[in-house]
Amino acid sequence: MARQARFTPPSLHARPCAGDERRPPVTSGADSGTNGAPSRRSVFLRGAAVYATVVLVVTLINVMSLQHEMPELAWWKSWTWEGSSLVVILTILWLPWLTLQAAPVEGWRRPRTWLIHLGGMLAWSILHVGGFLILRHAAYGLAGETYNYGDLREKFLYEARKDILSYAMAVATFWIAGRMVFTAPVEPPGPAARPATFDIRDGARVIRASVSDILAVASAGNYVEVHLADGRKPLMRSSLAAVEAELASKGFVRTHRSWLVNASRVTGLKPEGSGDWTVELGALRAPLSRRFPDALARLRAG
Repeated sequence: MARQARFTPPSLHARPCAGDERRPPVTSGADSGTNGAPSRRSVFLRGAAVYATVVLVVTLINVMSLQHEMPELAWWKSWTWEGSSLVVILTILWLPWLTLQAAPVEGWRRPRTWLIHLGGMLAWSILHVGGFLILRHAAYGLAGETYNYGDLREKFLYEARKDILSYAMAVATFWIAGRMVFTAPVEPPGPAARPATFDIRDGARVIRASVSDILAVASAGNYVEVHLADGRKPLMRSSLAAVEAELASKGFVRTHRSWLVNASRVTGLKPEGSGDWTVELGALRAPLSRRFPDALARLRAG
């Protein structure tokens, strides 16, 4: 006697119903650079490119202004003054980027945010002034001259006021670059997708049923009996082959010469001996003949 073991495919309960047009929720994660998402490095490079372009334009304007106002000044000195500042600023652009990551602009109400950016501005100014002084002294030394910057205490306060603006501009540039890259455009909601339906012509009446609500279809002479999830069993004058042709693409499987089942609604398979099985669709039972091995393999696979 065949053992009456029950078999429940592990994936049957996880499959969505046929015709169910819902989509899995879209998750969004941090900008990791995977799945086509831009990385933080790409955002930094975009922001740095914009900032560098602006600073380069300002540098060119300043050089032309110096040469116009001080025609006696050697051309290489005006380029040394302005060029050294440009080189150092581009070299230390990582600083406002890092402080922005540690203290995002959105947290401006927090004292910690202000402390981090105040420290960033101070470090930015010290690195900027110290860097361009080294470059200027080196350039003048190569030309056989001595560079005189003046009183560092007085000059530093003058440079610090300008550095506050350049630092703030760098932070703002990186923040805008990040917002432009990682903020997806909001699309207006479209019309809700209609679930797939099947018209059951029960005499003169038409029952429009969601495909996901159809458990199975059984042959009944010149009619087919449609088993619905709510317990109704309307009859429709049609052959089972004609119904199969319409529903096969929607996840229905022929398990018997007289039965067609909705694979997504199968809750269990029970062996009956001699290769036959019983298909469980909730409370409904449908036969699965050994003459339909492909149906068994499909239902087992889920």
